[in-house]
Amino acid sequence: MKGAAMNANVWNGAGRRIFMNEVGTRDGLQMEAAFVPTEDKIALVNALSEAGLSKIEVTAFVSPKAIPALRDGEIVMREITRRPGSIYTALVPNVRGAERAIDARTDELNLVMSVSETHNLCNLRMQRSQSFEALKQVIATAQQAATPVNVSLSCCFGCPMEGDVPQAEVLAWVQRFADLGVQGITLCDTTGMAYPSQVYALVMAFKARWPQLGLTLHFHNTRGMALANVLASIDAGADRFDASIGGLGGCPYAPGASGNACTEEIVHALQLMGYDTGTDLARIVAAASALPALIGHDIPSQIVKAGARWDLHQPPADFSEIKERALAKA
Repeated sequence: MKGAAMNANVWNGAGRRIFMNEVGTRDGLQMEAAFVPTEDKIALVNALSEAGLSKIEVTAFVSPKAIPALRDGEIVMREITRRPGSIYTALVPNVRGAERAIDARTDELNLVMSVSETHNLCNLRMQRSQSFEALKQVIATAQQAATPVNVSLSCCFGCPMEGDVPQAEVLAWVQRFADLGVQGITLCDTTGMAYPSQVYALVMAFKARWPQLGLTLHFHNTRGMALANVLASIDAGADRFDASIGGLGGCPYAPGASGNACTEEIVHALQLMGYDTGTDLARIVAAASALPALIGHDIPSQIVKAGARWDLHQPPADFSEIKERALAKA
C-alpha cells in the first residue's frame, strides 16, 4: 500500500498485520554482564514462541571469546521448542558461523555490516569492501544449504562518528545484497539517530525500488523516538520490525541510554491502534517481568513498570469516606 494512501489510516490499524521480530535473546542478552544459564535461555525463547512472535533471533554463532554470553548458542538452538509459523534465526559473522548455525537447524541466517565505513572499521575491524567479500562467501554457503539469508545494515539512519549517511549510499548497499539473492534486508538505526520524516523517506525509496524484497526495520530508543519511527515506517508501507523484550540492549555510543525498541511497548501501542501483531501481550509482559531475576538489574520497559493501559487499579481504601465527605459538601 502506498504511503500517500495510508496517510489517513496510519492511526487506525484496522486489523492490518504487523510482524514482530524478537531480538532480545541475541541483541539484548549479548550485552549482559551476567551469564544467563542455558536452560533459562531456552525457557525464554519458548515463552516468546508461545507469545506468538513471528521471528526470534535466538543467538549468535560467533567465537565464545567475542561474545561469551552466547557461548551456548548451539545447545539453545537445538533444544528450543519450535512453534509452527515462527522463524528461528541467528547472527552469523563468517562461513564457520554459518556452518555451525545450519548444523544446529537455524531457519534463517542474519548477517551484519555497516553502511558507514568508520562504524564498520570500529565494530567489525574491516573495511566495508572487506565485509562484503566475506559475507558473499557466507551467502554462498547458506544458498548451498537452501537456508534463507537476511542482511542487517547498520547505521542506515546515521553514524555517531560520520553523521548522516546519504540515502543513495544506503540504497547502493541494499542493491549489492539484492543482486546476491538474499531474502531480506534490515535497515538498522544502530545508535538511535533516526527520526520519522527521514525514516518515511528511506522506507518509501526502498519499497519503490524493491517491492518484493523482504524489509525489516530495527530501531533503538536511545533518544525516545523508536515508536514514532515505527509509525513512520508503517505509514510508508513497512510491516516488519525488530524489537527486544524488556527493551534489553544498549548503545555503546550513548552510555546509559536505553537500547532496542521494546517489544511489549511497541505491541501495546499497535494493538491499541487496531493493528494485528499476532502476539499475546500478556505472555510477552510475563516473560519480560522475569528478566530482572535473570540478568540482575532493572529493565527499561514502561509496560512492565506501569502495566498496560487497561490494567486498572482499585480506589484507595478510604474511598467511601472521601465520597461521603464530598456528598456532604454538595
